[in-house]
Amino acid sequence: MTATEAPPDPKPYRNSPAQRVLAFLRNTWRGLTAMRTALILLFLLALAALPGALLPQRTLNAPKTEQYIADHGWWGTLLDRLQFFDVYSSVWFSAIYLLLMISLVGCLLPRSVEYFRSMRAKPVLTPRNLARLPHFAKATTPRDPDEVLAAARARLKGWRAVERAEDDGARTISAERGYLRETGNLVFHFGMLGLIIAFALGKMYTYEGQVIVQANGSQFCNSGIYAYDSFTPGLRVDGTDLNPFCVKVNDFSAEFTEAGQPIQYRSNVQYQAGADLETGTWRNYLLEVNSPLRLAGDRVYLLGNGYSPIFTITWPDGTTRTQATQWRPTDGTATLNEGATKFDPPNITDPFERRTKQLAITGLFAPDGLLHGGVLTGGGPELTNPMVAVDVMRGDLGLDSGQSQSIFSIDQSMVDDGRLTRVARSNLNVGQSVTLDDGTVVRFDGVQRFVSLQISHDPTQTYVLGFAVVMFVGLGLSLLIKRRRLWVRVVPGGEAGTGTVVEVGGLARTDQAGYGEEFTRIADELLTGKRR
Repeated sequence: MTATEAPPDPKPYRNSPAQRVLAFLRNTWRGLTAMRTALILLFLLALAALPGALLPQRTLNAPKTEQYIADHGWWGTLLDRLQFFDVYSSVWFSAIYLLLMISLVGCLLPRSVEYFRSMRAKPVLTPRNLARLPHFAKATTPRDPDEVLAAARARLKGWRAVERAEDDGARTISAERGYLRETGNLVFHFGMLGLIIAFALGKMYTYEGQVIVQANGSQFCNSGIYAYDSFTPGLRVDGTDLNPFCVKVNDFSAEFTEAGQPIQYRSNVQYQAGADLETGTWRNYLLEVNSPLRLAGDRVYLLGNGYSPIFTITWPDGTTRTQATQWRPTDGTATLNEGATKFDPPNITDPFERRTKQLAITGLFAPDGLLHGGVLTGGGPELTNPMVAVDVMRGDLGLDSGQSQSIFSIDQSMVDDGRLTRVARSNLNVGQSVTLDDGTVVRFDGVQRFVSLQISHDPTQTYVLGFAVVMFVGLGLSLLIKRRRLWVRVVPGGEAGTGTVVEVGGLARTDQAGYGEEFTRIADELLTGKRR
């Protein structure tokens, strides 16, 4: 290389792939554990929970969810694919939940370490020029410095204070108060973290089931998942270790307004749990909507009620069968109820012949029935004039197909294929009957009530309540306590060489009203030596 040639440009430095990956992970972690990210995730969690309140959820009401999807066509199908009808178990809700938990942990641990360090540290040095502080007072007093400092120590009792001597002979007191404000802030966020963890554990070890029980002394025993009509287990629940108990539903009563709206539901029940199961002892309990039965770690709620029409079929050979199957309300007031009561023919062993002679009684039931032009309508939800409008179907009900079907309806595909046909239609009062073409008699014998019970088990509910209380306590501390600092400088001699110059400065660490009055009161006492 000659003297006139420029030196070659050095190659730019580039990190290795491993260093770039580590830098990316470090920056991602810093961004995730920032308080701003935690607040954003908390807002997103609240936003993600909105569909769970606005849309029907499959775990709570599967028939209503399916009906919503069918009514809204492609839009309902799209929402179903995006898990909007299973919000709280959806992938996107769980992801936000998990990220919020990680973000809170990453935020709180460094803040806690810093907080304990600051708690152990002494209050900061007294500023050189106290007059620059937002709150300042100065006076010359004839008292000697020891007397002024003794009065200051007595007045600032309960403050974190430290006394220092300066090079020019002045003596100072640095005092701080209101550290519980930051304590409350941390307690609030740790309570929130505990609440999130408790909810997550609850989803793993909780279970919830619904069951319909006839209100005529029928029983339900929590012996396994097959005793339920629907059962939603947690991730760690397999249904083999449920808390054993039994509930007997003796009756049901309801109160309604003049407009037919329900006021109160009540059911007299009896229950067995623990040692009562071995001794056969039954204990009484009045079960109401907002008064669940608590036993064996479970809660039994009274969700709803309905009617079970009672039908008796008498076949031509004289064989009779009576059955009461619950029919579901078509609206919230049970003014009209729809359902299907299904019968197998007696004394027929040939499966092919049996599938051609099965009977189903479908239609509407009204507890206060009215006929308008031969059409049954409901006058109200109270049981005053029970009537049914029924279609009697005969043929193959599809009960042997191996596929589950609703107890409230028949398999419409059997009707479409012609394997299930209508053989009679009639409006019946209690005691009335209709005779089929083969001599079979279908009689409406009356009605009985049923109740819908929900059994809920959540071992974390006490922890959820505890963490919620902790959050409110922490929030109260962070809102009510003021963080402030105060400094006192005592200079002997003064300008004329006599007396003592006392300077008092104050600084509020939070933008909260009230410290000005407190500072004025403390400064006046320290400067004048008179306790107010």
